[in-house]
Amino acid sequence: MLPVSCSILPNGTVCRVTIEHTSRAYGQRADEYIDAVGTMEATSPVDRDLVGAWARKHSGGQILDVGCGPGQWTNWLREQGITVTGVDPTPEFLDRARTRYPDARFRAGRAEALDVAAGSLSGILAWFSLIHTPPHEVPAILDEFARCVEPGGGLLLGFFEGPELVPFDHKIVTAYFWPIDELSRVVEKAGFTVTSRDARVDPGSRRQGAITAIRT
Repeated sequence: MLPVSCSILPNGTVCRVTIEHTSRAYGQRADEYIDAVGTMEATSPVDRDLVGAWARKHSGGQILDVGCGPGQWTNWLREQGITVTGVDPTPEFLDRARTRYPDARFRAGRAEALDVAAGSLSGILAWFSLIHTPPHEVPAILDEFARCVEPGGGLLLGFFEGPELVPFDHKIVTAYFWPIDELSRVVEKAGFTVTSRDARVDPGSRRQGAITAIRT
């Protein structure tokens, strides 16, 4: 049996999930996921404007797209002239990404252990890639991000935003709503300065948030 991580939320709810379980669940539905949301055509112009502007601001070095999934954002950033590598723990996603985007760079990896030198990155994009992470594990991941990003480098997080830190039933595996104020505090405690925050609801979608920050 795989090791299980437990997370006790403010309302007393106990949630259990592992990265292995999440990766396996996505791998089993990789093609379904790609057909539904795993292309740039499925993304919002608002998100493309945000991610593109952020990446250009931090394009002086290497950017990691952490939790890149099937690689659509990694390849899109590469097409914008950004030096970027996609990192993901799911073999099925990496296989599809390398097939669909042979000119882009991808490798296996996990958010909590990025296997890069300290201060070697100009930015980290974590676009909805921490949504399944038990909340008590998020601070350690953000600490790892802070270790890897150079002073003045950037962080961009995409997540599901809500008034309470609570789990919800996601089509793949349990995910979490984060209040934007609470996640901002966790980001700053890790060694970043939050520079912008936004939350919105698109038609037919859950409320989503975005936080940009600078490594201090």
